[in-house]
Amino acid sequence: MKLYLDPGHGGNDPGAQGSGLNEKDVTLDIALKLWAILLNNFQDIEIKMSRTTDITKSLSARTNEANSWGADYYLAIHINAGGGSAEGYEDFIYSGLSDTSTSVKYQDIIHTEVIKLNQLKDRGQKKANFHVLRESNMAALLSENGFIDNSHDAALMKQSSWRQNVAQGHANGIALAFNLKRKPADPGTCTLYKVIAGSFQARENADERVAYLSSKGIDSFVTTVTISGQTWYRVQAGAYANRENAEDRLDELKRAGITDAFIIAE
Repeated sequence: MKLYLDPGHGGNDPGAQGSGLNEKDVTLDIALKLWAILLNNFQDIEIKMSRTTDITKSLSARTNEANSWGADYYLAIHINAGGGSAEGYEDFIYSGLSDTSTSVKYQDIIHTEVIKLNQLKDRGQKKANFHVLRESNMAALLSENGFIDNSHDAALMKQSSWRQNVAQGHANGIALAFNLKRKPADPGTCTLYKVIAGSFQARENADERVAYLSSKGIDSFVTTVTISGQTWYRVQAGAYANRENAEDRLDELKRAGITDAFIIAE
């Protein structure tokens, strides 16, 4: 399966702006996380990204590239803006399509999976005459992942864990829509060393830790674990096959003031 992954805007086009954020930065981070999830976990998928850095690229250059490559699916990642009061998630397919097209089927699946994880109001599945939907030769979807000028949505966008969840939702949808098979476990890498930068009983405390680490240039995200019937929110700041690499990350966290960090082997 060949996926053309298009993080919206870039370079001299910041996209929507608000709450101290640029759309081009949020879309790129989500897309890179999605790229990693799909390639690391699934078989028989190729991905070409319209951009992997902050560059300027025209809409026609993007669709021409996807068409010449022969992509099976075009996925554009965007962020909305609506004057501050609008909020939530919505996605679009081309307005000229019939309700029985494969794009509708794929939209149904991906929309359902994204909504499960993104903590956003569901604004529904829609159609539009956007260039990337109209000019791409393959089935295509454009997702609008929250409103950058809405305080609720923007607060989520600033969290690496939220962007990871949004990427995971898209990945789950792609995998289901295209019947992707998971990669078999490698028996040679049976132990994974996860670096935990704090474990909390309150989700908001874990989110605050993620935001703090992000301010220090350290990516992390929130996972959950149940111990003796109690849910704990763990902040994971890396996972390594090599214990020494995990120890290096642990030292980095301690230099950043995280004294309660630890390593677990799984």
